[in-house]
Amino acid sequence: MKSFLKSCTALALAVSFSGQAVAQVKEVGAGEGQLNIVAWAGYIERGETDKNFDWVTKFEEATGCKVNVKTAATSDEMVALMNEGGFDLVTASGDASLRLVAGKRVQPVNIDLIKSWSTVDDRLKDAPWHTVDGVHYGVPYMWGPNVLMYNTNVIKTAPTSWKVVFEEMTLDDGKSNKGRVQAYDGPIHIADAALYLMTHKPDLGIKDPYQLNEDQYKAALDLLRQQRQLVGRYWHDAFIQIDDFKNEGVVASGSWPFQVNLLKADKQPVDSVFPEEGVTGWADTTMMHVDSANPNCAYMWFEHQLSSNLQSDLSVWFGANPSVPAACTDGRGMQNAEGCTANGMDNFEKVKFWTTPTTKCATQNDQCVPYYRWVSDYIGVIGGR
Repeated sequence: MKSFLKSCTALALAVSFSGQAVAQVKEVGAGEGQLNIVAWAGYIERGETDKNFDWVTKFEEATGCKVNVKTAATSDEMVALMNEGGFDLVTASGDASLRLVAGKRVQPVNIDLIKSWSTVDDRLKDAPWHTVDGVHYGVPYMWGPNVLMYNTNVIKTAPTSWKVVFEEMTLDDGKSNKGRVQAYDGPIHIADAALYLMTHKPDLGIKDPYQLNEDQYKAALDLLRQQRQLVGRYWHDAFIQIDDFKNEGVVASGSWPFQVNLLKADKQPVDSVFPEEGVTGWADTTMMHVDSANPNCAYMWFEHQLSSNLQSDLSVWFGANPSVPAACTDGRGMQNAEGCTANGMDNFEKVKFWTTPTTKCATQNDQCVPYYRWVSDYIGVIGGR
């Protein structure tokens, strides 16, 4: 964790982007034989978890690029791994992507070499979490919400608020929620507290959960210290959270649709909701390391990841939304229009997407608390300080 703090602090302070960057790759040649990717759990599947979900094997057969995956549990871990080097690609969320650009860990992408770029959702093509001064630093992969997952045997009426994970209460089984809820083990969870306060303490004047002045930030930390008394475990590993819901008595937590889907497939008593306060979310971009040793294989993957059958199947597998809208309707994969609607495809504008907090912020006159403090203070919260 200390190494994460050091790397995050350095990168969070590097908020200025100088010069007009240009893509290093001018043409795609023969593959180098391998491709090393840092990815979220469930993003790069080869049929080992479920034989029906495999978008790696055919890529390897077609390109000769053997895919090696390092699973990362948090955005801070992704930044640390990319800072260390040795990887070609990373599926970065918005709270990591601009740090990687500012830290010069990723290189601009030559979109002219990606034939399927035109199929990308127009809402994502120039998104600010991967586009700087008109330069693209990645290829959109998948996006989705952070949902409230709950045990339907214990919470019989679907919760309408995040209150169940922030404030002590008696649940439908007559027992307290204390010790039976979880929270995300990442500094970006401060934004979830801020989002809750936007509704429940409007006098704080929070306009954006990632843009907090000192008073707003203190209120968010105070809420998280209160939550600390309820949390049985802070989660960052999706599969450990799944086990906790199955075997350790956890009944409510912020989660990803990925865990919800796997638990439902295992016939576990879980469901999820979008609470009334709204949700944070992630829009993930595949970005290329500045010193990638396998750039040709990387560009082959850029093209592969935009194929609508991969996007469709990944959308079903992860319970998220494809970056290629046609994947919802063209029938090339498992997804359909109804499934995309259920995953929130039409709610893009309602999701507060993860982004890196910086001092410079429009809503608070450039007086916001920067991310390096989020990192150190959240470590303190988890540690009981």
